[in-house]
Amino acid sequence: MKKLVQRLGWPGTIALAVVVLFFAVAILAPWIAPYPAQGAGAPNVAAKLSPPSADYWLGTDHLGRDILSRIIYATRISLTNGVLIVAFSLLIGLPVGLAAGYFGGWIDEALMRGTDVFLAFPALLLAVLMAAALGPGFLNSVIAVAVTWWPWYARLARAEVLVLRGQPYVEAARLAGVSHPRIIIRHILPATGRPLTVQAALDVGPALLTAAALSFLGLGVLPPTADWGQMVDAGRKFFPARWWYSAMPGMTIFIIALAFSVLGDALRDRKGGAARGSA
Repeated sequence: MKKLVQRLGWPGTIALAVVVLFFAVAILAPWIAPYPAQGAGAPNVAAKLSPPSADYWLGTDHLGRDILSRIIYATRISLTNGVLIVAFSLLIGLPVGLAAGYFGGWIDEALMRGTDVFLAFPALLLAVLMAAALGPGFLNSVIAVAVTWWPWYARLARAEVLVLRGQPYVEAARLAGVSHPRIIIRHILPATGRPLTVQAALDVGPALLTAAALSFLGLGVLPPTADWGQMVDAGRKFFPARWWYSAMPGMTIFIIALAFSVLGDALRDRKGGAARGSA
């Protein structure tokens, strides 16, 4: 614990604990939700729009479902959404950036002009347009956001490769006749891992927010599956009289997004400190 605090600092350590807690909640949702059936979507109209109480700690929604149980079940969807968005973005952007930075020339020019096309549009607007074209749904929302995010990973990977490709060990491998794919995979790719990991940690929070925004607009996960953004949208019709309906999932989004942001900042600061120490 002491070593972890030394590496990440107290804010980063607390943020990591919050992130781990959320993942634990997602895994254990069926066992820790007060009303698992309601968390999965079963209605309970007799208790609809009940305020927070001993029976329903965070109140109920318009179908009488326990909001705490819904938030717990939505954690599975929302975290998976954010992680998959970042993973898909890396799968697209990393190879593009590696190829552009390593080979240079017309390959670099063509690939970077392609990324510029995507960067020319506001990311959220492009995600909304893509989601509208693909239709609502979990996988479609992931694809829609990932398509708008991969250029940033491509540019970051390219910037790292431009520095690494001139290193003596890379030049030695090239002179020894090692193939280009092997040089990229064995010598360049591992060295790009830390900055990309930091950026990925920073991006999970915004990815969650973007996915929640799509659900809020009706372009994400469909009912009765629980989703934080969808819950905020549904509760908006009853706000402010039934404030808990929107406020509770909204607060959940804020907490997890903040935790990922603080954790990413801690990882970035640690990287900077390591770089200064080795200089």
